[in-house]
Amino acid sequence: SFFSRYIFCVSGDFVKVYSTATEECVHILHGHRNLVTGIQLNPNNHLQLYSCSLDGTIKLWDYIDGILIKTFIVGCKLHALFTVAQAEDSVFVTVNKEKPDIFQLVSVKLPKSSSQEVEAKELSIVLDYINQSPKCIAFGNEGVYVAAVRDFYLSVYFFKKKTTSRFTLSSSRNKKHAKNNFTCVACHPKEDCIASGHMDGKIRLWRNFYDEKKYTYTCLHWHHDMVMDLAFSVTGSSLLSGGHESVLVEWRDAMEKNKEFLPRLGATIEHISVSPAGDLFCTSHSDNKIMIIHRNLEASAVIQGLVKDRSIFTGLMIDPRTKALVLNGKPGHLQFYSLQSDKQLYNLDIMQQEYINDYGLIQIELTKAAFGCFGNWLATVEQRQEKETELELQMKLWMYSKKTQGFILNTKIHMPHEDCITALCFCNAEKSEQPTLVTASKDSYFKVWILTDDSDIYKKAVGWTCDFVGSYHKYQATNCCFSEDGSLLAVSFEEIVTIWDSETWELKCTFCQRAGKIRHLCFGRLTCSKYLLGATENGILSCWNLLSCALEWSAKLNVRVMEPDPNSENIAAISQSSVGSDLFVFKPSEPRPLYIQKGISREEVQWGVFVPRDVPESFTSEAYQWLNRSQFYFLTKSQSLLTFSTKSPEEKLTPTSKQLLAEESLPTTPFYFILGKHRQQQDEKLNETLENELVQLPLTENIPAISELLHTPAHVLPSAVFLCSMFVNSLLLSKETKSAEEIPKDVDMEEEKESENSDEENDFTEKIQDTNNKDLGEDIIHQLSKSEEKELRKFRKIDYSWIAAL
Repeated sequence: SFFSRYIFCVSGDFVKVYSTATEECVHILHGHRNLVTGIQLNPNNHLQLYSCSLDGTIKLWDYIDGILIKTFIVGCKLHALFTVAQAEDSVFVTVNKEKPDIFQLVSVKLPKSSSQEVEAKELSIVLDYINQSPKCIAFGNEGVYVAAVRDFYLSVYFFKKKTTSRFTLSSSRNKKHAKNNFTCVACHPKEDCIASGHMDGKIRLWRNFYDEKKYTYTCLHWHHDMVMDLAFSVTGSSLLSGGHESVLVEWRDAMEKNKEFLPRLGATIEHISVSPAGDLFCTSHSDNKIMIIHRNLEASAVIQGLVKDRSIFTGLMIDPRTKALVLNGKPGHLQFYSLQSDKQLYNLDIMQQEYINDYGLIQIELTKAAFGCFGNWLATVEQRQEKETELELQMKLWMYSKKTQGFILNTKIHMPHEDCITALCFCNAEKSEQPTLVTASKDSYFKVWILTDDSDIYKKAVGWTCDFVGSYHKYQATNCCFSEDGSLLAVSFEEIVTIWDSETWELKCTFCQRAGKIRHLCFGRLTCSKYLLGATENGILSCWNLLSCALEWSAKLNVRVMEPDPNSENIAAISQSSVGSDLFVFKPSEPRPLYIQKGISREEVQWGVFVPRDVPESFTSEAYQWLNRSQFYFLTKSQSLLTFSTKSPEEKLTPTSKQLLAEESLPTTPFYFILGKHRQQQDEKLNETLENELVQLPLTENIPAISELLHTPAHVLPSAVFLCSMFVNSLLLSKETKSAEEIPKDVDMEEEKESENSDEENDFTEKIQDTNNKDLGEDIIHQLSKSEEKELRKFRKIDYSWIAAL
């Protein structure tokens, strides 16, 4: 924002407003119906913000109050937004031509109108054949020209001359200049200088570009990989650059000798922004993080969203203690993410090694993780395999420490199996006396690990050891899970499901469907605990009855995700088709689904999880009953985290007419809540009256004096000491209304004497009563009491002639 108090961030189809001091999300600007592609401050009013979207609209916001002011309907998809102070009634947007990869920079004239939705169809082309990315377009020297880069071309359009100059670098045909491609561009705010970033890590500073023959450029080179973004400071004295090195470089005076670094920012720098005041920098990173940096290159705040990893191996888990979503985060870390506050709580370093970012290097991957014993234990598996015969495997067990309020490494097991671990699960039964962990592996074995006393002589240390090893005809073990009460263990060996007794580890029975390898396996819960479900790679979903040891039912469904609800009998299954992903919610006891949602995502859904609600809902609709006790989240292939909402899109988006409607009632303040209680008391008294008697109670919202007091600017009001007693008295309600006969006569005599001494005051009081009666109408007539009239007479005698001099 203009004074660096807020930072604006595009997040899907809405805009988030964060405080730079507290890192908290202040407002979420809802209104767009498609992805937001650009945001810019209104150059004519620094308290307003423009945003554009793929829905073809440009919206103007009051970001202080989070209110939508106006919507301009352009009618075509908008891919970027730019504003220039010199163009008062116009903005610049990037639109798509007929071909999918050809874009134009056009000027959109924003008509002035009192209506909240205005059509803006007046477009004029500025530049053609440009890049879609907003980083490839920049306005320079206070809007004198605009520069755009694409491939090996730099185009500069001059607004006064209405001419375009184009500069070309050597193409990739020459090996020496194989990576001359433009990646980004930035313009000096006050001078004729253009900075361009390139694929080979070089930065070129272009000057004298008014003449296509006399132009010059100088090179700055530090980045070993492509330059992701460039930004000049407000004064133009320094240039900022960033890339894959996770280092912010500041080039002072555009000289290679004068450069400063801010290293170890954690992930690739994708965007750089400079505050209008010039005191703060901001970088956006590939791991969904925003860093706020002071002018002296010191990081002051970090706004961390859900970290996007290269691939999610651990799946989605819920921490039983914090109710946070747990999954792969930074390389070698588990991230704990709060779904309620939409922010990251903390990272748990599992590998405890420095990450080396080198292309082609085979990294150690965090492949499996599971919580056990109600959050007291955490098991993780790391593996690295460079060749088929060179497997590095390690399993770690972490114990939760109440003292440090975090997980501490308890046991480290090197090579727990001879091949990759395919599944691991804890026995989370409430009656379980001894913590138990089961791992399944491609080496045809599953192993049972139990917590025992360590070799410490004081018997205070505990550690994990292998208690049992099981197999079935040398088939690969693919899945494992415990029943709800922990009495049974189900382990799948390719196409065969085996059931084991958890006390004696004896094989009880086997189920064989011969429909492909078992991909998912889970027990039913609560009243459906006697059922076992399995989904195969060939698209068959089977349900077995553990009491009769027979197949209950089967269905043809290509299940990619299957998750049981821990608080109900419901099970969610997501299937994959050529069109997209579909959701089926069912109970194992009934093959008929309770809920079906087609096309929940166009892409493949990889993981899902039920999150228990703190307070159960009471949805009566059949479509929402399965969401009463838990909420379902799922993660797509592009690592978008989605969930189901019971609100319709119309209920989510508040109409602009309602947002801008001036409310006549009192605002939501402590005074409002006091008055609300008075209104409730009034309604109760009215309901109690059996006869149709008119009960006169003062309604402060209809008293002009009160409304004037609340809406009049403070600098023209009398002193607060004078008005306080009147205002408080107006809020008080007498238990019973006194009649005229009960008023003492001496009070009347005093008032009569005062009225005889001042005829003007009588006239003034009568006028006030007349105006009050007119304003209040015939239904409710509020008469001033004698004490109020006396206070008003004092108010009349005070000289307020000083106001006229303002």
